[in-house]
Amino acid sequence: MYFFCVRLFSLSLLTMSSRVELLNAGLLRSDGRRPYELRTISINFGAQGTADGSVTYSHGLTQVRVSVLGPHEAKPGTRRETFHDRATLNVEVQLAPFGVGERRRRGRGDKRLLELSATIKSTFEPVVQTHLYPRSTIDIFIHVLQLDGGLLPACINASTLALATAGIPLFDFVCAISGGVHGTQPLLDLTTVEENDVPSVVVGVMPRTGRATLVQMETRLHMDRFEDVFKVACDAGKVLWSEMRDALRERTGDLVDKLEAGPGMTAVKETEET
Repeated sequence: MYFFCVRLFSLSLLTMSSRVELLNAGLLRSDGRRPYELRTISINFGAQGTADGSVTYSHGLTQVRVSVLGPHEAKPGTRRETFHDRATLNVEVQLAPFGVGERRRRGRGDKRLLELSATIKSTFEPVVQTHLYPRSTIDIFIHVLQLDGGLLPACINASTLALATAGIPLFDFVCAISGGVHGTQPLLDLTTVEENDVPSVVVGVMPRTGRATLVQMETRLHMDRFEDVFKVACDAGKVLWSEMRDALRERTGDLVDKLEAGPGMTAVKETEET
């Protein structure tokens, strides 16, 4: 009987210690951020095989790699799915088994991945100037390397950068961020722990036009709280736009410098860097 009581007491301690305080009295979150503070962003425009545009995008501990191929002629088996007046977007998402905190292995036919691919496709269809490439296909391949919340925003932001790197015309950037409400306090850029405990919404905005191309909410949220989260998410989208735009400008400047230097100077510079 004594052993049974001690066991119950130890289990209750483990349960209490496993609970994470999302927001303390000093308005600090579990990872030390303020309610409106975003995680660190890292953008790497490394070449990936034969892709026309590629980028590795890290947002906090969430990391995705996106490769864009096209526009190119549709494959023989998929030509009936093309349109005579615009291009077709094809989006595929894969999860790396070592980067996801679940034992279940998700294949290409997984329902959750198909829904994620369809959401990304519908987000970019009004943004990509598909009318310039009739009867063609643009492929967007997304590989999730590490996951800690904000999967959909990371995929959308990385896809925007990869499309721009591939030289595909866009009407505007698409900058996405997740938000939620803890009590009455809006939060931005949620982690996995926060996404599991608070009502959340994902907002994708076009910063130059001020339009929203994506609003996704899988949990119930009061209308007044939604308006607060939506406003701060739109403001955060402009901050992301500044970071993404600066990264693209820096990469474009490097490419221009290499073209002006010529192939010989470029090879010498790469040898010195290595």
